[in-house]
Amino acid sequence: MNQREERPLPIRYLLASFNEFFKMEAAGGIALMICTVAALVWANSPWAESYFTLWQTKLTVGIGDWMLSKPAILWINDGLMAIFFFVVGLEIKRELLVGGLSTPSQTVMPVAAAIGGMVIPAIFFVALNMGEESIGGWGIPMATDIAFALGIMSLLGSRVPVGLKIFLTAVAIVDDIGAILVIALFYTTSLDLTALTVGVVVLVMMAVLNLRWRIRHSIPYLLLGIIVWFAFLKSGIHATIAGVLAAMTIPAGTRMNCTNFVEKLRNAAETFEMAITPGKTVLTNREQQMALHSMEHAYDDATTPLQNIEHALHPWVAFCIMPIFALANAGVAFEADIFQDLVTPVSMGIFIGLVVGKQVGVTGACWLVHKLGLAQFPDRTTMIHLWGASCLAGVGFTMSIFIANLAFDDGSRLVELSKIAILFASLAAGALGYCILKYMAPDASGGESSED
Repeated sequence: MNQREERPLPIRYLLASFNEFFKMEAAGGIALMICTVAALVWANSPWAESYFTLWQTKLTVGIGDWMLSKPAILWINDGLMAIFFFVVGLEIKRELLVGGLSTPSQTVMPVAAAIGGMVIPAIFFVALNMGEESIGGWGIPMATDIAFALGIMSLLGSRVPVGLKIFLTAVAIVDDIGAILVIALFYTTSLDLTALTVGVVVLVMMAVLNLRWRIRHSIPYLLLGIIVWFAFLKSGIHATIAGVLAAMTIPAGTRMNCTNFVEKLRNAAETFEMAITPGKTVLTNREQQMALHSMEHAYDDATTPLQNIEHALHPWVAFCIMPIFALANAGVAFEADIFQDLVTPVSMGIFIGLVVGKQVGVTGACWLVHKLGLAQFPDRTTMIHLWGASCLAGVGFTMSIFIANLAFDDGSRLVELSKIAILFASLAAGALGYCILKYMAPDASGGESSED
């Protein structure tokens, strides 16, 4: 009997460990790193052919004449990444409504920093690639991978001021808006007006459901969102744009205010307590079941589809979609001559853009708006903190790889060189930012030295 009771303990501890891991701020970045390393090892192993063959496997979905047949890599980059950008769109809307971009005083410095962090790296890239066939990759060093950047920052714990984390999140959100505009305006090669019209009409329908009919259930928006994604995919505009636009139509209001919510919960709790009967459980106690349903309806009425959908999708994006994207896209075969080709305009433009350009752009913009009196530094944050954050903004990784896939032809040498440069630049920027915040920036936790 004792043995039977003890056997589940290792499983219980294992599940507890997994739960603790998923609660960590850095967990998403760790999952990304594991899949990146796995992709690089697989792509350079004796089984490398199976790696590249797997992602070119054709997958077909459809009914009748409505068929969509694409390689697995495109289902990931056009399909799963649309969900990622949908969540990004929800985060953007939340930040604009109630977050770090909701007031002018909070917005000035992050917006200026993000613009500087996009423009300067692009200028560096263009300067190094002017007249080259790789000039189309100017958008690659503009991107910031928020999961990795915040993951690295979270490793420093209380050394980093909370205001700096909020600042970097706001910068990354504005950076995402910039990346979305770049993709929509400069990396759309063809346009099918019929499909685009269908997508726009359905978007308008989603907006009407929200603003006119006040529909607060998530399902209609998700179903119509799939149609928008398909229409944009067929139109020639990258399907990830559909994810962001669909997110903007998701309701952010509630059907019940706080006072009514508290009152309904209190009444339901009293009913539940009064219905307690010895020998009866919730399974057989109808009054308690009704009280619980009342609490559930109150919760639905007091929350918004925006936060419910974001909360439901975030773990899937962090621990499934982004790691799969990294596994499928980060695998580059390190051939004998690949490192000789790294000192090329495209790779140098990406590396210098991410590692140097982000520092100059973000830090310079923060210093300028502060000197002009347009904005103050975040609470308990110094110029050195902002310098460290600007380095972390140079961790482009997934977003940079995503744009590289759009900028250059699939399978071209430029894509391989771009990915390798992105990996090295992200590693260098992340390590530099960590060291600056760890050993040079004042300790926000109150410790005297940086050696803690």
